[in-house]
Amino acid sequence: MDDASLSFEAFRNCLRDLEIVNRYTLAYRPTLRWLKRTLRTVNSTDHISILDVGSGGGGMLRRIDHWARKNNRQVELVGVDLNPWSKCSAEQLTPANAQIRFETSDIFTFEPGAIDLIISSLFTHHLADSKVVSFLRWMDQHAVRGWFINDLHRHPLPSLVFTHAARLLCFDRMVRYDGPLSIARAFTASDWRRLLAAAGIPTKRTRIDWFFPFRYCVAGWKGTNA
Repeated sequence: MDDASLSFEAFRNCLRDLEIVNRYTLAYRPTLRWLKRTLRTVNSTDHISILDVGSGGGGMLRRIDHWARKNNRQVELVGVDLNPWSKCSAEQLTPANAQIRFETSDIFTFEPGAIDLIISSLFTHHLADSKVVSFLRWMDQHAVRGWFINDLHRHPLPSLVFTHAARLLCFDRMVRYDGPLSIARAFTASDWRRLLAAAGIPTKRTRIDWFFPFRYCVAGWKGTNA
């Protein structure tokens, strides 16, 4: 899906299949859990800005928007993705009354201003280690309250399961190819400890958690949230 020559229709089909994968693998749960926990320390009337890096089709932000409306939370939601097809797809899939804005940009040249919370899902495994370190520093610099990374656990079992499930469910050929590759590029807990150390972020302000099924998530807190 990182192929710049991919057509909009092919890209949208991939996003559709990935939405199914995310739903059945409980992919949104860790981020929503962290968000709810973090916002317990924030006054319910406060306005909170949330930036989703590598937002793809916008599924994560739509779930946050739904939760915020249900719980009367005031949020400003922004998704940024390098691929212009992501913005087009996300805008088509997102209700007009949702408080979500989508942008097309390289995150390392994107200037979000002061953002309360920065999140990313299934983004960091696309980056070389040096870029992951840069991304960790970028988030820690721009997030006022904290940041959260939700990504895959590198392990042979999820790769095997995904390969067979993707065939049975007749997923798009690109998704069938990218899935195992993404898992192979993913991380272990020791990888995250090494990358956080390289980024110079104190361990007392971070937490690494494993979530079923086969995800590692990394949280970073700022100020009084640490």
